[in-house]
Amino acid sequence: MHLTAALDPARSEWDVIVLGGAAAGENAAQYATQFSDLDAVLVEADLVGGECSYWACMPSKGLLRPVEVLDDASHVPGVSSLVDGGELDVPAVLARRDVVVHGLSDDSQVEWALGAGIDVVRGYGRLTGERRVEVTDPSGETRTLTARHAVVIDTGSAPAVPPVPGLREARPWTSRDTTNLHHVPPRVVILGGGVAACEAATWLNGLGVAELSLVYRDTRLLTRQEPFAGQLVAERLESAGVRLFPGRSLTEVERHNARDTGVGWTHGGEVKVQLDDGNTLRADEIVVMAGRVPRTDDIGLASVGITGGGFLDVDDQQTVRGATGQWLYAIGDACGRALLTHMGKYQARVAGEVIAARAAGGGDAFERGSRFSSGEGHRAVPQVTFTVPEVGSVGMTEAAADAAGVDVETAEYDMAALAGTYVMREDYTGRAKLVIDRATDTLAGATFVGAGVAELVHSATTAMVARLPVAEMWHVVPSYPTASEVWLRLLETLDAGRRAA
Repeated sequence: MHLTAALDPARSEWDVIVLGGAAAGENAAQYATQFSDLDAVLVEADLVGGECSYWACMPSKGLLRPVEVLDDASHVPGVSSLVDGGELDVPAVLARRDVVVHGLSDDSQVEWALGAGIDVVRGYGRLTGERRVEVTDPSGETRTLTARHAVVIDTGSAPAVPPVPGLREARPWTSRDTTNLHHVPPRVVILGGGVAACEAATWLNGLGVAELSLVYRDTRLLTRQEPFAGQLVAERLESAGVRLFPGRSLTEVERHNARDTGVGWTHGGEVKVQLDDGNTLRADEIVVMAGRVPRTDDIGLASVGITGGGFLDVDDQQTVRGATGQWLYAIGDACGRALLTHMGKYQARVAGEVIAARAAGGGDAFERGSRFSSGEGHRAVPQVTFTVPEVGSVGMTEAAADAAGVDVETAEYDMAALAGTYVMREDYTGRAKLVIDRATDTLAGATFVGAGVAELVHSATTAMVARLPVAEMWHVVPSYPTASEVWLRLLETLDAGRRAA
């Protein structure tokens, strides 16, 4: 059951039409209207709130949190004896996950939108011309909506399924199945070695998958992170019994009786997975987490002169390049700048502010204001991988900086040597690294690996956006005893290297 907005069915015009009602789309509508006299409508064929709320960020963290808590408890004397050899209560974990996703009901999201003065139209929207959107509702009926000022595209992305013979026919699980699983298959093969694959491996292992295999084409996990991040995650997965197959790809997949059994249920019989080195893996389910593709191929872009599909090219006001005039915007995964919910919401806030300012006659002069440009925020894109151990990062790795021609120096530190982490757990494992731009003596990137490091990322992001010089960082005193003390130790390591040179 979905709550339906009480709208005049004859209404066809709003100031702002948001094509897609995910978290970013909600933010775009909110920021365009909250301090202006504009009105807005969300056009959504699925659940208002989008992928993050129901099938990605929120349910995945709901599944990962119990794994993290049990791991922490098992390494703290005085508590470890209470959980020694204990396993997660799987039905309780899945029940909590269902609470997190509100039972796949978007009633509360729709109520929020209506309360904020944002309308909701159910149906699939496609552009049919400048500022025009045709919506096909669940019954097949169509209506045409017109935007007085702007259309914002927030159609998101979908899992990419590699062209491996038999893979698509096997009806593999994707992120929606793994986050909304209703039972735990005994044997699982995961295709992929990035963030989503590593997180899924963490919770599937924690939930009791007896035989879990991770197959990935690169020679290490988390290739966009510093090498030690993937190494520490790989070591932990292997110690937990996960089989890793680096540098491998699939050549063929076979499955008998493959069928659509619903999201989160096993999609048929045994799966036979052939690897390029001749090895054969057998599983009860195969999971594909090998990247994502934008949902932009069926939203009518050709009607406004945009061809080619793929991620939409935008400027720092999130305006789509290639569309005549300043009326079409793209945010979130659809524009491909950073496939992260928090970055999509950031882009949406900028786009909403821009739309309101342009509607008020701000012209181009307003673009000099920092609130009207997303360029600065994309200098420092933060991300947390909620594996065991956690990986938190922002900005460039050393390798990325080298590839970009940025002259950098680095400092690394063993996080297990901190008083704050020693108190947390005696066998703490982790590492931290700063990448410093020599030309400006400011932070170009930072990576933290270890239990509880997620909360360190925002301080690094702040330092990057503020362009805080290393000399000023010395006066940012970390509390004791906490993991934040790693900032002081990293600065000391950096200073020692400079003095030695």
